[in-house]
Amino acid sequence: MGGSRHPALLRKLFENAPRKLAQILFGLVEMGSNREFGTSVMKYESAVENGATRTLVSGEATSRAYADNLPAGKRAVDIILATALFIFLSPIMLMIGVLIKLQDGGSMFFIQNRRGRGGEYFLCMKFRTMRPDAQEILKAILETNPEMAAEWEKNQKFQKDPRVTFFGQFLRRTSLDELPQLLNIIRGEMSVVGPRPIIEDEVARYGDLIEAYDAVRPGVTGLWQVSGRSDTTYEERVALDAEYASDVTVLRDFWILLRTIPAVLFARGAV
Repeated sequence: MGGSRHPALLRKLFENAPRKLAQILFGLVEMGSNREFGTSVMKYESAVENGATRTLVSGEATSRAYADNLPAGKRAVDIILATALFIFLSPIMLMIGVLIKLQDGGSMFFIQNRRGRGGEYFLCMKFRTMRPDAQEILKAILETNPEMAAEWEKNQKFQKDPRVTFFGQFLRRTSLDELPQLLNIIRGEMSVVGPRPIIEDEVARYGDLIEAYDAVRPGVTGLWQVSGRSDTTYEERVALDAEYASDVTVLRDFWILLRTIPAVLFARGAV
């Protein structure tokens, strides 16, 4: 009985794939008004601890200060590339979503507030790669395992994360979990190339360099991804983000995109 249910469900889903895909995509694009997720973009006056000095970084002011730093063609390239990839990869995205749902019945997507350009926060989308009870597992680890707690404090992630599902490991190794961020790019919240989007708790770790991070839109790929990803320290990640923000050109973005291909294919630094 249970063995025949999944094939029947798959047939039903894929018979109506165009309609189902349209419903999913419409829901994602419009989710900013959904009460479940809250407001899609929230402005913060973010407090950044820098030694004994407490510096307030205004998202709006930072955005104005760096408004002329980005090349004119960068946004156009983002829209064209993200739209083309989204259309081409939509069937694969639909299949991934179905497999995640069949895996444990949980949500297809993991959606979290991340810091964007100018200090504005937005809802960053990924395919869910962790168990539905991931937060409870993390809390238990931090309370009972000092060694893993120290690793989390240092890197904000685990080299071997017990919360990640078997299918989630595959999605992470291949970076397929980040495909929904094509919608973030189309909506103007992210770029194809840029620093990886951070959560509010990570802001203090950037110190004064948070202004460099705020100068550009966060990206799906960037210098950190092609320079080792999880094989680098957090301090090196911050330095790479600042280096990228200091010299943003379309040509450099193209170079990073080319280096992304072998980094993804060989899963360099992926966890």
